[in-house]
Amino acid sequence: MSEPTDRLAARLLAGERLTAPEFAALVAHPEPARDEMLRKAAVERRKAGYGSAVFVRGLIEISSICKNDCLYCGIRCGNPNAERYRLTPEEILRCAEEGYVLGFRTFVLQGGEDPFFTDEILVPLIETLKTRFPDCAVTLSLGERSRDSYQTLFDAGADRYLLRHETATKAHYEKLHPASMSFEHRMQCLRELREIGYQVGAGFMVGSPFQTAEDLGRDLAFLQAFQPEMCGIGPFIPHRDTPFRDFPAGTLELTLRLLSILRLACPNVLLPATTALGTIDPQGRERGILAGANVVMPNLSPVSVRKKYALYEGKICTGEESAQCRDCLAARMRAIGYEIVVDRGDCASIAAQSTQWKIEN
Repeated sequence: MSEPTDRLAARLLAGERLTAPEFAALVAHPEPARDEMLRKAAVERRKAGYGSAVFVRGLIEISSICKNDCLYCGIRCGNPNAERYRLTPEEILRCAEEGYVLGFRTFVLQGGEDPFFTDEILVPLIETLKTRFPDCAVTLSLGERSRDSYQTLFDAGADRYLLRHETATKAHYEKLHPASMSFEHRMQCLRELREIGYQVGAGFMVGSPFQTAEDLGRDLAFLQAFQPEMCGIGPFIPHRDTPFRDFPAGTLELTLRLLSILRLACPNVLLPATTALGTIDPQGRERGILAGANVVMPNLSPVSVRKKYALYEGKICTGEESAQCRDCLAARMRAIGYEIVVDRGDCASIAAQSTQWKIEN
């Protein structure tokens, strides 16, 4: 007989590692009382490391051009209806300048795997960002690259790299991606990023097509073992111009449960309440924070291109100015008892324990 889920939850609360099947049992058998206990424990664990601080990341979506044809993604190269754009280095720097004035101390350069953004383009851009904004962190989210490229960008000053593992199940990975992409290479990239010295981010979609509780159990076991500094999870939302257009979206309830479990499995992780979570529920980001998350990512991209970076349908905050989006989020966080802070917002396992985060008025 399998171990009762209440006992599994107690072991997780005690800091024990669970196996993939044990995590799967927690995921597959929701129990309101137990899930509320996990949520409260996750909030306490998050407060122990970060207090009431919510870190903001200035997201700059630098290109909607991508060489890959992932079956779930609205900017896949096989989508003839996608509106393509590419920001110039000068435009990216202007976004960062605006963000700095607004109080952002981390800039996330995210985009499709656009062949234009070679090391020769990115190195001077990163160096300029670090020179102009020496108290800021630079995070890259530009997909799979060679180890030499990762090393070169790290040497130029990049601090963090986000690369969702998508799924820790090889067979599931192959259902989400074209044959030109491999599960083994994705995992190799994550290992190389860690070896080089980046603060590394992984993550997955909740409710992606063909996903099972067993798949999610493997995801959680992988993340507990890998202990990424960052982890982005959000609900799958179908896009009309992909093969997965008719699949159901991931649910708010499952996403929140997984956020709480992740906080307990990876106590120091920087865990976003994602835009996708806010897209499927008007209070999604607030509920994510109340489930154990501690990061929000307002958009610093030019308003003229935001609707073009359409990974999924109905994305929120595509028409707001950066200041409006940031001020709105700050007010929403205050309403639930949290404060946006002006800080790089490093992982608690990296940041000095004596660091005092500056709370904004």
